[in-house]
Parts: sequence; C-alpha cells; structure tokens
Amino acid sequence: MTRIKRGVAAHRRHKKALKAAKGFRGQRSRLAVAAMSAVRKAGQNAYRDRRIKKRTFRGLWIARINAACKLLGTKYSLLIDGMFKKDIQVNRKMLAELAVNQPEVFKAIVEEALAK
Repeated sequence: MTRIKRGVAAHRRHKKALKAAKGFRGQRSRLAVAAMSAVRKAGQNAYRDRRIKKRTFRGLWIARINAACKLLGTKYSLLIDGMFKKDIQVNRKMLAELAVNQPEVFKAIVEEALAK
C-alpha cells in the first residue's frame, strides 16, 4: 500500500485560516488551530449580526420618528395608525430620513395622516 502524505492540503488549509484571521489579536492570528476556531466563530457572529442589524436599524428609525412626532405634539403610534388608515405608504426608513433632513415634508405627512 502506498503512503499518503497530507502535508500540502493541511498547509493550504492552515494558510487559508491564517489569512482570514489577519488582524485578530494574539495566538488567534498566529497559530493555525486557534485561527481556525476564531475564524469559524467570527463567521457565526457575522451571520447572526447581519440579521440583528435589521432589527437595530428599525428601532433607530422608530426612535427618530417618535422624537420628531413629539416635536409636532403627537405620538408615533397615532402617526402610524393614521398613515395606515389614509393609505400613506412611506416606510419607516424614509420617514426617519425625512424627519431628520426635511422636517417640513415630515410635518406635511403628519398633518395628512392625522387629518380627520
């Protein structure tokens, strides 16, 4: 039976992990075994946090809209309810952008949504 040497494959795998772990601190960027587990964990965190990022931004937009609503003497919940009833289809991201950068347009939307 012939002898199989696996050094080339292992070396390639180690180099790949070390390249991906560039910038990590300590052994995690210098030792292959530590780098492999660090890269795997980093990938898991990145995957999870791409989803968490969406929730975080939605919360930020809601906080900005609510703050702008309070300046106009109303509440976020009343604004959203009024927009649904009047079929005003502006998403929260754009509402937050308008509230920060174009308050007069935001005020017009609020007045339209809350008009009887």
